[in-house]
Amino acid sequence: MSMRSLKFASIAVAIGVLAAPAAAEAPRVAADIAPVHSLAARVMQGVAEPELIVRPGASPHGYSLRPSEAAALEAADLVVWVGAPLTPWLGRTIETLAADAAHVGLLEHPETRRLEVRTGASFAAHDHGHDDNGHGHDAEHGHDENGHGHDAHHGHEAEAHGQAADHDQDDHGHDADHDHEHGHAQAAIDPHAWMDPANGKAWLDVIAAELARLDPDNAETYRANAAAGKQEIDAATAEIAETLAPLRDMEFIVFHDAYQYFETRFDMPAAGAISLSDATDPSPARVEKIRDMVAARDITCAFAEPQFDPGILKAVFSGTGAQTAVIDPMGTDIPTGPDFYPRYLRSIAASFAVCR
Repeated sequence: MSMRSLKFASIAVAIGVLAAPAAAEAPRVAADIAPVHSLAARVMQGVAEPELIVRPGASPHGYSLRPSEAAALEAADLVVWVGAPLTPWLGRTIETLAADAAHVGLLEHPETRRLEVRTGASFAAHDHGHDDNGHGHDAEHGHDENGHGHDAHHGHEAEAHGQAADHDQDDHGHDADHDHEHGHAQAAIDPHAWMDPANGKAWLDVIAAELARLDPDNAETYRANAAAGKQEIDAATAEIAETLAPLRDMEFIVFHDAYQYFETRFDMPAAGAISLSDATDPSPARVEKIRDMVAARDITCAFAEPQFDPGILKAVFSGTGAQTAVIDPMGTDIPTGPDFYPRYLRSIAASFAVCR
């Protein structure tokens, strides 16, 4: 080839490169808490990585954003969060920092199985029933006859109108974070819905559908990742059901009422909770009620949480003979990422199994 021909060929290649459309950039995604971040990371695996907003180990109910977390929200094309009943502060923050982003409130989605907030120091036992897979029936998850959950906006309405749940009046602790935390206590719907693996599976599909809408070029990858993620959750669920089967008659107390979805899914309800929320210490009256219940019933195990004062547990169970163990409701010691969620579910089960 002559130098003239080579020159024209080079120019043609250069023009072709300049004229070719640039590959579409994957959507930038921000997720509120580690379990939701993990589900988003599983759907996006091989394409991009989402950003985590609430750092592991921190309470999501009242939280001060770091500059890097605020920047992640501001840059996001999609925000995936549980919803206002868990993080009432985040809705306002999204409106300020990520007003142009798409956002998905998972607790409001019709596919989410929701449970109402439990009240009082002790909980009534329920006959959850099981389907062929050993899972609780939808009726126990607040579904109507069409299989749908409660009104998608019910939690927001309860917060907006200040409709307080009928909980012990002795438990109204007031501190600097009370306004944030009170939204959690007032919400009619228990926000800890990620603890039901059926919700985790549903949310994989919700996230995949939204990403496919924003990024059609990678739609098939998102859907395939969601399908694989659901299989991984099914495997974890089967293992957990086997682990917990011998424990279904166990009477136990939790530190705060964060595990209702997990308890209902695996048919092992708690007898009560020491504290109504993770933001305030229980009142002396509530501690006394718990001590009376422990004396009246065969409470064999009490679960503390690593973030909170173990002295409270000692005050309640000193001299009772009940065994104590620790559950981390946020999976602080588990590395974040696409594998976090099934590992997290297994870690909750392993903590329960300590009292076997």
